[in-house]
Formats: sequence, C-alpha cells, structure tokens
Amino acid sequence: MNILVDSLILANNLLAQTAPAPDSVYKGLSAVEVGLAAGGAAIGIGAVGAGASQAVGRNPGAIGIILAVSFAIIAVSEGTFILVAFVLKG
Repeated sequence: MNILVDSLILANNLLAQTAPAPDSVYKGLSAVEVGLAAGGAAIGIGAVGAGASQAVGRNPGAIGIILAVSFAIIAVSEGTFILVAFVLKG
C-alpha cells in the first residue's frame, strides 16, 4: 500500500511541477518495498516462463509467436521493476 501512496504523491508532485514540501509524507521507498517489487517481477517472469513452456509443449509449431509474446510480457515486468527500483527510489 505504501508503494501506491508513494507513487501517487510523487506523480502529483511531478505533474503539478512543484517541489515537494519539506514536511511531505513522501520520503522515498524503503529497501523492503523495492525487494517486494523485485519479488513480484520474479514471480511474474516465472509464471510467464511456465505458461510459455506449457504452450510450446501443447503446440510446438507456434514457438515463434509464443516466444515473442512471452518476451514482450517479460519486458513489461522488468520495466515495471526498473521504474520502481531506480526512478521512484530516487
């Protein structure tokens, strides 16, 4: 929940183009929150890999399409983690 609140406060400050107040609630993300984001990305990538291997096992002729879609989903998952870890961490 803190990640959502932190990101909303940061987005509000960025979109309003104002500097955060010194007594602002936003103090950056903690290491635990970044670790949870990394764990979520790892679980998502693992689920994509498991689903892709099952799909290729059922239909080996569609390996190209399955591989392309799974790479796209993995890229979104990694991109989300990188956004959380490096951009929102500040």
